[in-house]
Amino acid sequence: MSAGFGDWTLTGSMSTARMYHTASVLTNGKVLVVGGLVGMAYLNSAELYDPSTGRWANTGSMSIARHYHTASVLTNGKVLVVGGSSMYDILNSAELYDPSTGMWTKTGSMSTTRYYHTASILTNGKVLVAGGCTDFLVYLNSAELYDPSTGMWTKTGNMSAARCYHAASVLTNGKVLVVGGSSMYDILNSAELYDPSTGRWTNTGSMNAARYWHTASVLTNGKVLVAGGLGIYGYLNSAELYDPSTGMWTNTGSMSTARYLHTASVLTNGKVLVAGGAASISYSNSTELYDPSTGTWTNASSMSIARHYHTASVLTNGKVLVAGGLGIYGYLNSAELYQP
Repeated sequence: MSAGFGDWTLTGSMSTARMYHTASVLTNGKVLVVGGLVGMAYLNSAELYDPSTGRWANTGSMSIARHYHTASVLTNGKVLVVGGSSMYDILNSAELYDPSTGMWTKTGSMSTTRYYHTASILTNGKVLVAGGCTDFLVYLNSAELYDPSTGMWTKTGNMSAARCYHAASVLTNGKVLVVGGSSMYDILNSAELYDPSTGRWTNTGSMNAARYWHTASVLTNGKVLVAGGLGIYGYLNSAELYDPSTGMWTNTGSMSTARYLHTASVLTNGKVLVAGGAASISYSNSTELYDPSTGTWTNASSMSIARHYHTASVLTNGKVLVAGGLGIYGYLNSAELYQP
């Protein structure tokens, strides 16, 4: 569909409709979609998208069905899936997907069960898991490190604020910026920096607007763009920039549509594509482009299908693959490609 910048085209559909899943771009260029939820069914299935054919193929299934988990592509090419929620439990378990065999193997478990956490791949190859929620909606400030060379987890420094539904970004200096989210009683505007060399967190500048279910994107200039989300007074169209050199936030142009549970993808041209999400009382198929050189947004072409809780993956050919989610008429197995 074309009504603005770029074009959307439908591509092959997944065999299973799903939301709350993850999508990971593998080193071979294929996209691995894992887990999620459809209706009341928790999924352990996984599928591979091949950009050269536009088709999906089933691959090995996880040992445990889960949603609200994270998936990280390790430096060895394997995919680490961590935590999440199953039908009856919050999970601390982790599994590894090997693209060369299409099979999953169990690896070390975290010390704490958690979902809606973040997982960040550090420059040393370890994975930092931070925050999230556990049983009975207990919000977590704890963090753990996964070492791919041993398959084991170790505790690291705790954040100053417990938070769930936040965002985490690996900065160009190797530190990790965690921003926003929700605590037990508040929506947060605070941000913290994790230093892998010390294993400690330090507070940094706070956003102008408290928000959760937002997106955070590391721009080519090293700054971090936070966009949308849910705030104290409702849906947000505002956006802010974090400058690692100063530790400060500045407002930048606002989106034309307030939205949360959207996706944000940094394109090869440096612009950021925001797609879909929940807006007002409905779901959105609208998309917008942020230009870091001007600090402004422009409306881009709309997706064929309105969706939120979907995934967006930047392919090696520069296109963006959007898959699954929840639409106006139910759970989605459809996928679309954006051509900048």
